[in-house]
Amino acid sequence: MKKSKWKSWIAAGVLLTSLTACSTSGSSSTDEGASDYPKKAITVVAPSGAGGGWDLTARALTKVLGETKLVDQTMTVENKPGGGGAVYLAEFATQHKKDDYKLYVNSPPILINNLKKEGNSPYGYQDTTPLAQLTKDFGAIVVKADSKYNNLKDLMDAVKKDPKSVTAAGGSAPGSMDHLVAVLPAFKSDIDPKTVKYVSYDGGGEAIAALLGGNADYIATDASAVGEYLKAGKVKVLGISSTERLKGDLADIPTFKEEGIDAEFTIWRGVFGPKEMSDSAKSYWDSTLKKLNESKEWQAELERNGWESEFKDGKEFETFLKDQEKQVEDLLKSLGMNK
Repeated sequence: MKKSKWKSWIAAGVLLTSLTACSTSGSSSTDEGASDYPKKAITVVAPSGAGGGWDLTARALTKVLGETKLVDQTMTVENKPGGGGAVYLAEFATQHKKDDYKLYVNSPPILINNLKKEGNSPYGYQDTTPLAQLTKDFGAIVVKADSKYNNLKDLMDAVKKDPKSVTAAGGSAPGSMDHLVAVLPAFKSDIDPKTVKYVSYDGGGEAIAALLGGNADYIATDASAVGEYLKAGKVKVLGISSTERLKGDLADIPTFKEEGIDAEFTIWRGVFGPKEMSDSAKSYWDSTLKKLNESKEWQAELERNGWESEFKDGKEFETFLKDQEKQVEDLLKSLGMNK
């Protein structure tokens, strides 16, 4: 009888051990399953209409990730225009904050919209997970080819002497990116940025048309947008907000610092995930976007679009965003346009 009981206890122990092992195994496979990301199609949202910088960046990103097989799942681009990116960011930050399958492309407006007073967005980059900076561009101060201004100092001296006599223009609203680039040299030249006469147009193309039509004395725009006008002899570029001289068509253009103005401003484009993105998805994109940046296909895509490469991983990107946020806040304060 005792022998029979011992056999029963041994059998029960074996069964219990087996069940425990199965349970542990099941838990492990669940953990592994969580890292099987991505399991379905991924949407990259460009918070603008087709053809703009955000849209082109999103389409280049999805195209190369697919062509290189770095991402096996289908990737699509969705255009969600409105409020300079602020409309969709509100949706992204509230309705998709845990959706690992929604990514978002943006640039400095994600900072500006959150910090400015008029048309303020309650959401900023802190309501996302910064994944990577992909490209960089810079601001350019541009005048007509026959302008009397031949350098940035001459232009700033004229603004200081009689602000109302000099009209600046840009392709974005007051308090937006072109406006900040337009007043940055003034701000660093001890000129009250509020005195700078700024006229906004609907896009960089219209701003250049206004300049060439004699409706503005200078414009602030993306450096990458002026090469063709410079080659055609239609404009002079007085300065670029880069840390060092650029290559290509703008190789002979001085930086703001070379012109005696201690300022720089990077117009970056980057990709963001939702604020509560899973660790497995973050890890996946950290690795995948680094591989993308190292691929010859991505470098060729950058060259095709005339974009400067500047890759920062998630941690580096977030640190950079904190620094640029302070710069944007200072400029908005100087304009009396901060919230």
